[in-house]
Amino acid sequence: MSRRSDIMLKGPERAPHRSLFKADGYTDIELSRPIIAIANSYNDIVPGHVHLKSVVEAVKAGIYMAGGTPMEFNVIGVDDGIAMGHLGMHYSLPSRELIADSVETMISAHPVDGLVILPACDKIVPGMMMAAARVNIPTIMISGGPMLAGRFSGTDIDLAQVFEGVGKYLNGDITEKELKELENSGCPSCGSCSGMYSANSINCISEVLGLSLPGNGTIPAPLSDRIRLAKAAGMKIVELVEKDIKPRNILTKESFHNAICADMAMGCSTNTVLHLLAIAQEAKVEFSLDDFNEVSNKVPDLCAFSPVGPYHLQDLNEAGGMMALLNRIDPLNVLNRDCLTVTTKTIYENYKDSRVYREEIIRPLDKPYYPKGGLSVLKGNLAPYGAVLKQSGVDTSMNHFVGKARVFDSEEDAIKAIFAKEINKGDVVVIRYEGPAGGPGMKEMLQPTSAIAGMGLDKDVALITDGRFSGATRGLSIGHISPEAAKGGLIGLVEEGDKIEIDVDKKTLNLLVDDETIEKRKEKFSAKKPKIDYGYLARYAKMVGGAHKGAILEY
Repeated sequence: MSRRSDIMLKGPERAPHRSLFKADGYTDIELSRPIIAIANSYNDIVPGHVHLKSVVEAVKAGIYMAGGTPMEFNVIGVDDGIAMGHLGMHYSLPSRELIADSVETMISAHPVDGLVILPACDKIVPGMMMAAARVNIPTIMISGGPMLAGRFSGTDIDLAQVFEGVGKYLNGDITEKELKELENSGCPSCGSCSGMYSANSINCISEVLGLSLPGNGTIPAPLSDRIRLAKAAGMKIVELVEKDIKPRNILTKESFHNAICADMAMGCSTNTVLHLLAIAQEAKVEFSLDDFNEVSNKVPDLCAFSPVGPYHLQDLNEAGGMMALLNRIDPLNVLNRDCLTVTTKTIYENYKDSRVYREEIIRPLDKPYYPKGGLSVLKGNLAPYGAVLKQSGVDTSMNHFVGKARVFDSEEDAIKAIFAKEINKGDVVVIRYEGPAGGPGMKEMLQPTSAIAGMGLDKDVALITDGRFSGATRGLSIGHISPEAAKGGLIGLVEEGDKIEIDVDKKTLNLLVDDETIEKRKEKFSAKKPKIDYGYLARYAKMVGGAHKGAILEY
């Protein structure tokens, strides 16, 4: 059987190539086996990645046990929490494209037989999944796993409560000592932050898409189960090479539909919309925002993970994990059972014998936490291409909201106004020029949303933006408004004091200003230039597409 790696290793003319591998210490026996590359995102900065040295060693052990030869390389990784609130956040989403390009470059320059992607946090996970779909060689994903929840005053907490604690401190609701205790307790272990935030959302969804083994999204990072799963992934990739099962055999229209079903049932981060759209495009699957609303009306939210509820990923793991969740929603007849997965079995075969062990974590279909899916796409004159809302995190009293626009041309200006207590009940905070091109980089805005929540205004104040949110955001926070202000979107024409109407049930978002006034404003309008005009971000701003298409780079 011929292998992809034969291109660089087989025949007399490849003696120089083999010589270079022997400089690495590889033997003829190792070079005769399936060559498996491991894209490792280990670094000493990101808590979801600090332990990946031990995980990658387990993956290598699994590959060796199955008769393959592992070869590791590294990619960058940005921590959204550490990057938040300053220049660094401009680089988070753009780093997704760098990661995808880096993996593509390494795999194309060194034609290996299979690939293991080893991410954990935020944009690293979708970046690697995009690369897997793009290079389309046998691939399996094993993540670093979620962080354990922290404990404070007898309650499980996580990073979201630390961010909200800043607002509470500035509001005089907690002391500086209590804020320090929150800081010391919120992130107690390695792993991706323990709520249903961006990283954990997409890691869980990877199981449903079929790119990872069951347990990938939920087994906590510090547990030995994670190491055993990594060994299993290492063994499985050799089988995938032998059977020539590739990502595009797995990533189909039907598997993306399944992913949205799980997304809605869990109440995932709004960022999953961006990433699923981007992965689908790399997999050459037709997929749009409209697909989300179609599923949202059929699948209720059965879970209440932080920041919306009190539970964390370790609870989901104890409840039976993603396969138990799929088994729970199977009677709705919304899942495509025949989708292939990296187990080499169908998704139905993966979940059919799973059961729910904690009913409060994955509720019965007739007792949902929210009657519709966790996410919703809104449209209207403010967002003709669409905007995204985590509707399960909105108090029902705000399902129809008309408020006065408070307009800010940057996240920083909005934060200053919020902390200065200049935002009042009934306001709609408008943060613009933070989209993919206008930011540039479509910054994640946990600081303003958590400050609003921390100050007790999350049931009285709405926030809309052409930027995006952390999965830790709750309240009437609407992001991904498209087209963005920098591309001439109506959000760029909103003026202080304008009335804005949000209707969660009707899925609409409108500026209540007459057409004649809007036309007059358009005549005077000139979009602001991106805030950063040098280096990678200057190139990114020129090439990036709209949020409604996943904010991918356009050729």
